[in-house]
Amino acid sequence: MSNLTALILGGGQGSRLEPLTKVRAKPAVPIAGKFRLIDIPISNCLHAGIKHIFILTQFNTESLHRHIHQTYRFDSFSGGYIRILAAQQTADNRDWYQGTADAVRKNLQFFQSADENLIILSGDHLYRMDYLKYYDYHLKTKADITIAVKPIAESEAGSFGILQTNAKGDITSFYEKPAEQKILDSYRVNPVLFEHFKINPQDRSHIASMGIYIFKKQVLFDVLNDNQMEDFGKQIIPLSIQKLKVKAYFFDGYWQDIGNISSFMEAHMDLTRSMPRFNFYDEKYRFYTRPRFLPASKISSCNIHHSIIAEGSIILGSSIENSVIGIRAYIDHGSHIERSIIMGNVRYETIEERNRNQEKGIPNLGIGANSVIKNSIIDLDVAVGNNVHLVNYENITESFHDNYAIRDGIIIVPKGAVIPHDTRI
Repeated sequence: MSNLTALILGGGQGSRLEPLTKVRAKPAVPIAGKFRLIDIPISNCLHAGIKHIFILTQFNTESLHRHIHQTYRFDSFSGGYIRILAAQQTADNRDWYQGTADAVRKNLQFFQSADENLIILSGDHLYRMDYLKYYDYHLKTKADITIAVKPIAESEAGSFGILQTNAKGDITSFYEKPAEQKILDSYRVNPVLFEHFKINPQDRSHIASMGIYIFKKQVLFDVLNDNQMEDFGKQIIPLSIQKLKVKAYFFDGYWQDIGNISSFMEAHMDLTRSMPRFNFYDEKYRFYTRPRFLPASKISSCNIHHSIIAEGSIILGSSIENSVIGIRAYIDHGSHIERSIIMGNVRYETIEERNRNQEKGIPNLGIGANSVIKNSIIDLDVAVGNNVHLVNYENITESFHDNYAIRDGIIIVPKGAVIPHDTRI
């Protein structure tokens, strides 16, 4: 077990991922057919031997708490734990978390017994990182704070906190989400710096914070006590650079912030490629999730290309292209799924339920017969009827309705929704 405690931030309201976050926290959003986003940082922690883990939650927490409880349990002899710290009102404080730093500040009392260094992680990023190498760098450089950073193109810089370092990796300045060209120009990196840290620039000109930090425990307490600063990126880090030894840890692997519907879709489409940038199929570095003991998928007379099919699915006489099909998914005869995410179902309908549905003229769970689903995200437990077309024929960019939404041109059907037979969108 490493001498490092993890704090995983459960995220804010997740409005940019709505309606996927309408009834769940961002880290509880299903990904890659069978996982949840929270599985990524927890799995990275377990591979690094980090078994002291706190998860700070606030919005729509029930499904996240349930998933963690059903998935991650340490035996009595390991000394490990995962503790959930939900936002709560106390006699001393009646406010909810106001930002990342505020969330940690309101729970400092629980970190008194934590290890001498703490790694702060986001619960909604997709990446594989060896935290032990990161931690070793933090110790060797004797840093007060170490920030994981990644080279990015100038066109991406407006979405991140960008920074400058010297040749030793000391962070000398930090700017959150720059918009002005003169600021972007001033933060442009000399390619020699990339070469010094053995990174191929590849037309990338800036360095972005990944929102992953390692703090000495006492430093974390000192920078959060006796102030009301709410956010690490906007406030804590810029101030700390002026007073403390803040180092940059360069990371050049795959990393995706699942911050909006477009990035969520693109991350999934990358997974369907023959050689995806992010690999779930590494026997030595598995990602963990809840064991469900489902049967193998049943596929009959289908054409399937560049797609992922999770266990327990039943797919009959349909064509599927560049799509991710989740657990217990049911797709009836004659349907066509293209560039879409079908999250599946949390249970199987019984024959009796399906007979009652037929009598009432309502769809079964899953995708009905002779339906066309393109560039869409179908959440869990959705009933899509027969002869339904979810195509976005009018090329709408943004639109919200009771049983579906369109964001970034992508149709999203929220959890538990019903799309009647013969619907055209």
